[in-house]
Amino acid sequence: MSRFILGIETSCDETAAAVVKDGREICSNIIHSQIAIHERFGGVVPEVASRHHVGNITWVIERALREAGKSIDEMDAVAVTQGPGLVGSLLVGLTAAKTLAFAHGRPLIGVHHIAGHIYANRLVKEMQFPLIALVVSGGHTELLYMPEHGVYRLLGQTRDDAAGEAYDKVARSLQLTYPGGPKIDRLAQQAEPLIHFPRAWLEADSYDFSFSGLKSAVINHLHNAKQRGDEVDVPVLAASFQDAVVDVLVTKAMRAVDQYQVHQLVLAGGVAANQGLRKRLEAEASQRDLELLAPPIALCTDNGAMIAAAGTISYERGEFSSYDINAIPQLLLPVEKL
Repeated sequence: MSRFILGIETSCDETAAAVVKDGREICSNIIHSQIAIHERFGGVVPEVASRHHVGNITWVIERALREAGKSIDEMDAVAVTQGPGLVGSLLVGLTAAKTLAFAHGRPLIGVHHIAGHIYANRLVKEMQFPLIALVVSGGHTELLYMPEHGVYRLLGQTRDDAAGEAYDKVARSLQLTYPGGPKIDRLAQQAEPLIHFPRAWLEADSYDFSFSGLKSAVINHLHNAKQRGDEVDVPVLAASFQDAVVDVLVTKAMRAVDQYQVHQLVLAGGVAANQGLRKRLEAEASQRDLELLAPPIALCTDNGAMIAAAGTISYERGEFSSYDINAIPQLLLPVEKL
């Protein structure tokens, strides 16, 4: 018998809801983005994001159910992002999910935002275990080993700036409008990486990441050029910065693939949409007996379908939430030790 999960996502500036069948089939996926609103501020303003979630959450959920041809009473559960994210934004989605679940007697499932990004891949193709997951987003850069569904073993994580955060800060230094990451990616496709920026490899056996030094090196390069009165070749700088980020991400991911002898690598998070990263991973995967899973661009950014997909795993494992769950802005992924 098929299971239908309603997924709700409001961790940042997208108000999203979706209906997913059996954890893999998208019946509807509605996303209302606030990018145009926050662009003038150069980034997401938490209070503004929260207010717009309040105004949009009801019609977004109603449309998701309507496009799926289902009612809330036909849902087996309501899954919702519990964290991490902006606390005000998270609370809007949680309040809506708890209200629906309680009023209609549906189970409630709190979902970790990063688990959602990982399970966006299952909406494309079934995941084969064990696998390595490379999570790259604005707030997270993590390398995980997954022996089975819902089990995460942390190999490495960022010690300072996440990769997406470094992209945003470099983009701001280049006076690119928000969101800057995709703009750097597009500029990088127009030039060769002629500037050698540092790579932080850390200890020889470490799977951790560090992008703070790279970010500082790029900003210093810009300041020095300005002081000398030199014109900066922005595409070359973007290509050089991106080459440094991608080099570290791909090298460490492939080392993990080789060490743990997995045959599938899943790419997850907003930066999974980066074309430079995808091309490099595809090239490396083609040289190995390795299947690379990367969601389509529409599923890389925040969406309700990924929350429903991850929520399906919790449903099947009997992992439900009580109605008193709260938003946790710094919620940690429940990882096991290796």
